Amino acid sequence: TLDNISPHTYLSVTQDIKFADLQAMSPVDAVKMIPSEGWAQIFAAITIVELYELTHKDGEFARGGIAPGLKAGGLTGDLGWNPLNVKVTDRRRLSELQNGRAAMFAISAWVANECVAGSVPIPLPW
Repeated sequence: TLDNISPHTYLSVTQDIKFADLQAMSPVDAVKMIPSEGWAQIFAAITIVELYELTHKDGEFARGGIAPGLKAGGLTGDLGWNPLNVKVTDRRRLSELQNGRAAMFAISAWVANECVAGSVPIPLPW
């Protein structure tokens, strides 16, 4: 019965995949275990955010033209959610961009380490 199953235990109840099972795997193997329905949910959530960003300008639905959100005054990454009213400066934007790049590099190195034996750390000549 479903009333005895905690929603935080199972990634997929129908395919009997638990979060604890994924913890014991390497990151690449864990990603391979995500069911196709899970990938569909991930891409649906991304699509909703991207469509909102592409069709809105200054927080309002913009008519006319293609992708008004990508033009000057469009959202381009700012969805207007700032509950702490933090002042967003150019330095803060640059820091966020650099942190995102560092995170992408770290994930790429992690995947390379899992997929290609001996690839990370790179042996340096000195």
